[in-house]
Amino acid sequence: MGSGVKSLARPSPKANVTVPTPRLEFRDITSSTGINAVNVYGGEKSKRYILEMTGNGVAIFDYDNDGWRDVFLPSGTRLDPIESAEKPANRLYRNKGSGAFEDVTEAAGLARTGWGQGACTGDFDNDGHTDLFVTYYGQNLLYRNRGDGRFDDVTEKAGLGARWARWSTNCSFFDYDRDGLLDLFVTSYLAVDLKEIQPPGSTPYCAWRGLAVFCGPRGFPTGENLLFHNEGGGRFRDVTRRAGIALPDLHYNLGAVTADFNNDGWPDIHVASDSSPGILYRNNKDGTFTDVAVLAGVAYGDAGQEMGSMGTSAGDYDNDGLIDIVKTNFMDETPTLYRNRGNLFFEDATYMAGLGVNTKFVGWGVDFLDMDQDGWKDIFMSHGHIYPELLAADVSEPYRQRKALFWNVRNGAFRDATEKAGDALTTPNVSRGFAAGDLDGDGTPEIVVVNMNERPSVLKNTGDRGNAILVELIGTKANRSAIGARIRVTAGGLQQIDEVRSGGGYASQRDFRLHFGLAAADKADVRVQWPSGAVEEIKGAMANQWITIREGEGVIKRTPFR
Repeated sequence: MGSGVKSLARPSPKANVTVPTPRLEFRDITSSTGINAVNVYGGEKSKRYILEMTGNGVAIFDYDNDGWRDVFLPSGTRLDPIESAEKPANRLYRNKGSGAFEDVTEAAGLARTGWGQGACTGDFDNDGHTDLFVTYYGQNLLYRNRGDGRFDDVTEKAGLGARWARWSTNCSFFDYDRDGLLDLFVTSYLAVDLKEIQPPGSTPYCAWRGLAVFCGPRGFPTGENLLFHNEGGGRFRDVTRRAGIALPDLHYNLGAVTADFNNDGWPDIHVASDSSPGILYRNNKDGTFTDVAVLAGVAYGDAGQEMGSMGTSAGDYDNDGLIDIVKTNFMDETPTLYRNRGNLFFEDATYMAGLGVNTKFVGWGVDFLDMDQDGWKDIFMSHGHIYPELLAADVSEPYRQRKALFWNVRNGAFRDATEKAGDALTTPNVSRGFAAGDLDGDGTPEIVVVNMNERPSVLKNTGDRGNAILVELIGTKANRSAIGARIRVTAGGLQQIDEVRSGGGYASQRDFRLHFGLAAADKADVRVQWPSGAVEEIKGAMANQWITIREGEGVIKRTPFR
């Protein structure tokens, strides 16, 4: 993990300007939600194989179309026999309203034990019901939403069955050829058979700080990313090599995010790679992609080093109309922030923007979220080490680690506000992916964080907040989930953009509804650029409501926040 080249933590003068930090506060409300199953994932005191390390993500989506966002959690398992009578399994929690949940996993047909990794959602057959894809070490699964509360496993029928065990991590539905049907991109970490893995401590790749630990990833063959084209009729076709996605023997792939990084109307893909160069697949608009990461400046760290990258997200943090990239990395490295300068060129803005202040965390989940709803996107990260052997070792390196919240100072920089945001963020866990979404209808997203061998953390924002608006899109000519649509919101003299996307962060799925902070503005102009090329504009939408826009019809529903 990581490059072996240590980054230096250093503050940014731009982050230390005399602008007061608002009251940012989070409360852990897990116990009141009913989302309480322990996420079993590998050994608790030691891990023999790297498979036990990666952990999993979480998906927030409305599976039953009742207007309330539900929560799906992939599950891991253990190598040793599980003594409990109840085997670990995936969990689907149905939102009963106002943020109270019930476990409906069995009734929904989603119970499964295995090495679950990530989840992404999208209506791949455009029938009005959001479907679910789950990545695994082994066989990935495509679940078709029947619309009656149950899902059918259509993996083989859809042409997504694998002839051998794959180690897939992130997934994203997206319409790369803009034909109105959602295609599927999947990252793969390693190509490895557990029977061939050597025991901890057996090679230089199996040691850490003098401790014998699991081997890898260096020394193992890399995985191969996958691209499946939606042929219609519920079928997909593997176009990985034809589309230029394969890139064999080069990258240990973990997180990924899709976005239109060069503003040409076609979705591109950024991949966070562990101990290897990052990837930026440019969409060539002809069904193929080209990796332009080196030329674009997003393949390496600021010193030209390979990074131990896990999660990645996209967003316009400086409100200049260009989508930027943030990613999490291994310890002895800082997170990385790539500022989009246009024409598919990025500059490493990590230190200038104030993200280079700490090198002691192992980063996983990450996303741009406007915590105080001032119209400027902040950054949230989840952390957790990979070696539980540290728990019994005489080292100062913590296995359980806190989250991180970077507040946007609005001048191109961020300020670490974690310590002032409450115990919900500073309490250490071994966290992996997270997803954000409004679970209780008050218009402010909650954050669901996956913790290894613990129950999840459901975090509620109780700090100071301005006005906001939630925008939900329904495609007609475009894919029904409207994935790839770009929204521009203008309010109070400020323009913001964001895109509807599937997957991202670390192996997770956030709420499809896009959240825009409006500060003191009481109304906003909303412009939608659909993947089909159509454009719609809504003038003077009132603040503090969730608006639903159907392609070609404008606003079809307005729901005030609770």
